[in-house]
Amino acid sequence: MDQKRAVIFLTTSQDPEQKKPLMLSDILFCPILTWVARKLKDDGVERFFAVCGPEYADEARACFPVDADVTVSDQHPRLLDFVSGVGQVTVIPRPVVPAERAGEGYVYSAKGFALAEGWKKAATIFLQDVDGERGWIALNSDADIQDVELHLRDEIVRRHIANGVRILDPGAVYIDPRVKIGRGTMVLPGTILRGGTDIGRDCVIGPNAMVSSCIVGDETEVNASQINESSIGRRTHVGPYAYVRPGSHIGDDIKVGDFVEVKNSTIGDGTKISHLTYVGDSDVGKKVNFGCGTVTTNYDGFHKYRCTIEDESFIGCNTNLVAPVTVGKGSYIAAGATITKDVPEDALAVARVKQENKDGWAARRRKMNGK
Repeated sequence: MDQKRAVIFLTTSQDPEQKKPLMLSDILFCPILTWVARKLKDDGVERFFAVCGPEYADEARACFPVDADVTVSDQHPRLLDFVSGVGQVTVIPRPVVPAERAGEGYVYSAKGFALAEGWKKAATIFLQDVDGERGWIALNSDADIQDVELHLRDEIVRRHIANGVRILDPGAVYIDPRVKIGRGTMVLPGTILRGGTDIGRDCVIGPNAMVSSCIVGDETEVNASQINESSIGRRTHVGPYAYVRPGSHIGDDIKVGDFVEVKNSTIGDGTKISHLTYVGDSDVGKKVNFGCGTVTTNYDGFHKYRCTIEDESFIGCNTNLVAPVTVGKGSYIAAGATITKDVPEDALAVARVKQENKDGWAARRRKMNGK
């Protein structure tokens, strides 16, 4: 049985100052071509031909799933070969975006042999005697994108609400069409969800949160924070004012509190990083407690190094962990320490200058300054 096919023409914008194909511009953080590819795939299309010049070929291919059967080329013979001898082919002859309430026009379908014969005779990509398809809005410029973006935002919001997501103020959130949200989750005002983000059930996201290309487990809260290209477990609390950078894997029942930054690190279940802490390039075990002001000093100006902090360690406030260093399981680090050597399991590490009190020093200083 012949696979259903589609041809997509990445024509340039009618705006003479815009050389890049309009189909590669974003709507709600997602390339228009990705919107188109997802709609066609949902309609049963299995093979795609994107007509695009070589300078944008890689960018165009990235708009399709990695495992999709896609040809990206501007070679006319390859296009004719793609449609010859096949059944009905969907043709996207100009920049469009799918919309639930759009009417007929701009997109059509025809038999493959008819397309091949027509395209052999004429340079135009539009043909007569074809079947128009509904559900597409034409785009001519960036101004058209601006006009349609809020309409599409509202469509996405309605779809999530119908699936059991609670969106407190539908006009105050922006959700990428690739985002998945579990039933029972509440999305609060000021939230932006981008990329292939997948949020579990019964979460609270926002207010004023941005989640980009992340996996978020059930019953997790992200409050006034940004998380990027990372995974967050179940029943974890992030924020307010936390920053999770790419490559981080944060487990279950964890607190990543106010003014905490996590970068390229793995954080074990039950760990608490409550405030004013930087954890970068680190492997952190379970039930570790970070005191306020802890810093993993992972960069020497030339290379980055990793810290290992094992289960149930207790890191005192205002601690510097100079990587590479390992903090053993169950060990304690005294507040104000700078750790440059490994700490054994169950040990206490003290690394600070011994306190010395000079009696009367402050009074003498005030007298010298006439106070």
